[in-house]
Amino acid sequence: MSKNMFKSGCFVRTAHVILTWLTTLVLFLHNTDLRRCQERGDLLHPVMFSALVLLSVLLYFTVSLMDPGFVLSDDDTKGTSVVSDEELEKMIPEEQSSFKQRRCGFCFLLQPMRAKHCRTCQRCVRRFDHHCPWIDNCVGERNHRWFLLYLCVQFAAVCWALQAAWSGVVFASSWQQWFSRNGFLLGAIGVTGVFSVVVLLLLCIHLYLASANTTTWEFMSRHRIAYLKHRDSEENPFDRGVVCNLWDFFCVCGTVAWERIYSRYASRTV
Repeated sequence: MSKNMFKSGCFVRTAHVILTWLTTLVLFLHNTDLRRCQERGDLLHPVMFSALVLLSVLLYFTVSLMDPGFVLSDDDTKGTSVVSDEELEKMIPEEQSSFKQRRCGFCFLLQPMRAKHCRTCQRCVRRFDHHCPWIDNCVGERNHRWFLLYLCVQFAAVCWALQAAWSGVVFASSWQQWFSRNGFLLGAIGVTGVFSVVVLLLLCIHLYLASANTTTWEFMSRHRIAYLKHRDSEENPFDRGVVCNLWDFFCVCGTVAWERIYSRYASRTV
């Protein structure tokens, strides 16, 4: 983890943290709802807001620094890790899939189904979704749920910050005085406004992907993926319904042998 801290993404992470806490500082230094609550001695809202911002920063570093599901060796493609979810175990037949794994042309490792090589990380990633420059890490099988949780917390934080910044805007007799008195708050409104729209879009997109048990890569590049390009455009061999998909996404931990699930689906559709 310490090595990851000082690679190229260190600048992105540092900029994110500085921007987050500068915006928070502006909200507490101006006459916003948070500042007024603090002056009245009502510390519940300021403490809750600070805790929410801190949680968003911690989740950001969790998603940014954790292993997204790198394929480290050919042994990683030989089965699944132990999963406690009985329903998922029943869904996976014991026979080996007939789907032939191919070797990656970049790292020369066997690629499990739904894995893709990331040229930025220079690794193959299980259940690859996309490489996110915001966190300077891939979103894959191990950190996708944490990425979605981070988006939820970040959206709540930026919406609260946007409301707090707007509450601190004051009127003045001239435009020049108005800009001079509200300049920092206008900057905070601009930052939180843009972030709230971007995060909301990402949140909606990834909630849809999780509910359909698909990924950004599979959704955008279906026509180039060997196990999807010959199937109907609305056909997803990994889809088990919204409720089961969301349960598997958020509650099932461990590596899944997607080849076996695909094989069972293919045997039912023959």
